[in-house]
Amino acid sequence: MEYKGVIAALGNPGPKYRDTRHNCGFMLAEKLLGEAREEGSVEEINGKKFNCLLWRVVSPDLDGTWLLAEPQTFMKESGRAVQPALAWFNLKPSQLVVVQDELDIPAGALRFKFGGGLAGHNGLSSIAACLGSADFYRLRIGIGRPPHKTDVINWVLSRPDAEDREKIDSAIDKGLETLSIFSREGLKAAELYAKKG
Repeated sequence: MEYKGVIAALGNPGPKYRDTRHNCGFMLAEKLLGEAREEGSVEEINGKKFNCLLWRVVSPDLDGTWLLAEPQTFMKESGRAVQPALAWFNLKPSQLVVVQDELDIPAGALRFKFGGGLAGHNGLSSIAACLGSADFYRLRIGIGRPPHKTDVINWVLSRPDAEDREKIDSAIDKGLETLSIFSREGLKAAELYAKKG
C-alpha cells in the first residue's frame, strides 16, 4: 500500500500524563481519529514492534492514506518508535510530520515548518538522532512558557488552566486543517495558514 507519510503525534503514555501540555500531539491524534472514523476509515495496526500505537488513516481531508503513530516510549525516546516505523514501511524522513508542543509559541498559536533547529525539545531531539536527520515536518502547537523560567518541567507536565486549554483546543482544530492543507497544497500553504490569526 502507498502511504503519503507518517504523522507522529508526540506525548507521554498513561493516565498520569493525559491532557498535559506535553501531550498536545496525543490530543490532536485523538481528534484526528474521531474525525476519520466519521468521514473516512481507520484501521488499527499492531505497532508493538515499533513501540507505538499505530493506525492506517484514510481521510478525504488528508487526501490519501497516512499512518498515524503515538509513540509509547515516553517523550525523550520518541525516536525509538518513529525510526523503526519509517524503516518498516520504507518511508523517508521527508515523509514524516511530527506533531509537538512548543514552549516558544504562545498558548493556542500554531506553526508549521520543515527542518530547522530542535529548540531543546526532547522528542524532536530523539527523533532527529535516531533518523540521523532533522529534515522532517513539524506541526508546533503553542503552550507558552511558564511564569517562572525555572519551572519548565512542571509546566509541560501539568494540565493547562481552562483559558489555556480552550486556546490549545482551538489550535488543535486549526492544526487538523493545517494538515489537510499541507496534504493537498504543500508546505507554503500550510505555513501561511498555521501563522494566520
